[in-house]
Amino acid sequence: MIRASVNLMVAGVLISIATSMKLPLSTTYVTFMVAMGTSLADRAWGRESAVYRVAGVLNVIGGWFFTAFGALIAAGVVTFLINWNKEVMIPILLLITISLLIRNYLSHKKKSMTSIDPDSLKKTESKTVQGIIQESADQISNVVSRTNKIYSNMLSGLAKEDLSKLKKSRKGVEKLNKEVDALRDNIFYFIKNLDETSVRGSNFYIIILGYLQDVGQSLEFLAKASYKHINNNHKALRFNQIKDLQDIDKSFEVLLNDIETIFNSREFEKLGAILNSKQRAQDDLAIKIASQITRTRAEDDDSPKNTALYFSLLLETKDLVAAIMNLIEEYYNSYNAKN
Repeated sequence: MIRASVNLMVAGVLISIATSMKLPLSTTYVTFMVAMGTSLADRAWGRESAVYRVAGVLNVIGGWFFTAFGALIAAGVVTFLINWNKEVMIPILLLITISLLIRNYLSHKKKSMTSIDPDSLKKTESKTVQGIIQESADQISNVVSRTNKIYSNMLSGLAKEDLSKLKKSRKGVEKLNKEVDALRDNIFYFIKNLDETSVRGSNFYIIILGYLQDVGQSLEFLAKASYKHINNNHKALRFNQIKDLQDIDKSFEVLLNDIETIFNSREFEKLGAILNSKQRAQDDLAIKIASQITRTRAEDDDSPKNTALYFSLLLETKDLVAAIMNLIEEYYNSYNAKN
């Protein structure tokens, strides 16, 4: 409250004095620097925030000079064009202005419609263990559903050599990882907000976020490796390799759909059946790896890049399945312990 009062009064006084003296000034810059001064005086500058505050000062100063020079150059160019040929340039400039206004309007409308993404991960705000279980279940269901879509689209784009689909998958992974990182950044405030009787739930939630991060990292590796292979115009995967990947995708899709259904319906006792299929999923991937080794030794495969990509996909898929199963196992054990 003290800092806010000082910010308001000092900034207002400085701006009013400078205005009465007919001095040019930036109200944004004055207000910003007053806020920096008060936060420095009451020791709000710490090792964790100082670098961002200094960067903010430099950005404001840099933006100040940039907009000044930009306005100077833009005004000069427009005036020169009008003086050069008034009859031709004025209609052209008006057309450009109208098109920019329409473009900005459409862009703002699009951002307004997508500002609240219903599929994005929500921060856990519960203070009780039961609330943590319920909200983390929604997060797990969300991640599993998006993992299913991203993985299927990635393999489809790789099989069809569809660069746009691979690029879309990579963007989806980046968005997912940003949301998981945002949840991890909120851990400090999450723990601070817990009830005394619910502190034991923080350990469970932190472990869950760690496994979600492992899932995101595996998806990121798969998406980047596939996009890089097609973007560099390497040979397409062989028919046998594509068929094996499609078989993996089908079984993986069934597994993820079952997990999503369980978490959406809150029938957590059925997670035990999912865990029983862990070894079968790992064995299926091991068989595919052994088959590729046999094909490579038999010299049926003449592309080192294809072989390297295929093994990378299988091994990273194995890690992805392991991360999801570890996530399910942790949730299943914690749920049984709380009951």
